Amino acid sequence: MPPLPRLKPEPIPAIHPMPEYRVEGERKQWYEDMKQVFQVPWMGVVTMAYAHYPAFFKTLWQGTRALAASRPFVEAFQSNRIFVEAEVEKLAPPPIGPRLTTLGYASREVEDIRRMVEIFSHGNQPYVLLATLARYLLESGEMAGAKEPEAAPAFEGRHGPETAVPFVLMEPHHADAPTQAVYEDIKRALGLPFVNTDYRAFARWPSYWALAWDDLRQVAGTPAHEALCQAVHERCLAEVSRRLPNPGKLTAVTLREAAEHDASFEELRDVCRLFQWLLPGLVVNVAFVRAQLPESA
Repeated sequence: MPPLPRLKPEPIPAIHPMPEYRVEGERKQWYEDMKQVFQVPWMGVVTMAYAHYPAFFKTLWQGTRALAASRPFVEAFQSNRIFVEAEVEKLAPPPIGPRLTTLGYASREVEDIRRMVEIFSHGNQPYVLLATLARYLLESGEMAGAKEPEAAPAFEGRHGPETAVPFVLMEPHHADAPTQAVYEDIKRALGLPFVNTDYRAFARWPSYWALAWDDLRQVAGTPAHEALCQAVHERCLAEVSRRLPNPGKLTAVTLREAAEHDASFEELRDVCRLFQWLLPGLVVNVAFVRAQLPESA
């Protein structure tokens, strides 16, 4: 497998995510199509940042859509999820259910939190594979998987969770001072200039998220946490470089040319490095808060 170290760019590059409410025309169609294929109710910050570069985003999605809709892709990210949710138990996530009960949370409210966590537990997995593939093609080499479309049979049916729980984000300008302080602490702890969608969705229940973040804050960045993030990185890299097919016949040259049509290679490389660095950590963190609230809680 070609080397592609987990690498946080320094300095952090400026990103320009294009929110769903601002896009129109072709980009809006890509957003809706990606959500349908990934079976998620939101566009990740990663793909909204890619959309700032239209030639790059168009080439990436057109070249990976058939793969993203395939059984091998779904099986790859499902396997990755099973792995990380088993391994995160070694970080000893403390149960949070009894504390929520003490605060007055009803069982229905706890179930809504659990459903929201499930949305991200599933949805981050296709995003992390896509981000790994984008960076791999820009920096390292070609996909080694089979090129024939028949090597990528379509996934039939539903792999995403039901999304009946309202998808509401607590934006910084909506939040009270304590939640804004949590957001600032998240940015400090993770070394990021923004707060991921997941955390803004969890903060819809401010007292829950304050407790959950305080627990997660104790392990984020520790050697054990970093080792698990590195393991997720390596698993995703192995999938895109050695195992997954390439029915869209996307090549490194094609994607690099598209990137250079929009901006300098270095600019887009650093944006791709940023998201391919942070998403394994996000996957681990969501697995941590999921383990805090098991079905029996």
